Amino acid sequence: MAAEGDVELELETEPNGSGGGGSDGAGGRAAEKPRKHDSGAADLERVTDYAEEKEIQSSNLETAMSVIGDRRSREQKAKQEREKELAKVTIKKEDLELIMTEMEISRAAAERSLREHMGNVVEALITLTN
Repeated sequence: MAAEGDVELELETEPNGSGGGGSDGAGGRAAEKPRKHDSGAADLERVTDYAEEKEIQSSNLETAMSVIGDRRSREQKAKQEREKELAKVTIKKEDLELIMTEMEISRAAAERSLREHMGNVVEALITLTN
């Protein structure tokens, strides 16, 4: 019965491409593993070759960094100017307290909303509810 079992195992390995007898069947399976590994290595070489060919020029990098830096500084400057404008707006303490109690928000959030709406309580409340 052991011989019959061996025959069945050999028949199962033949569809995988071994195509031979007992010792060839084991050798065929061992030969498949390195081929799979080699194909992965070839793929890896193609990817790394592409990355190695592409170089970053320092002048392009410096230009991009300066553009990003300029944009950030402009945005920060605009934000500071907006904060200065909002700080000039006068708000009433009663309006601030009303928004804080009705909307159940912090003093800073209520003050910010009032300042953004130039002290108009109705507009601030409408914006906070939407």
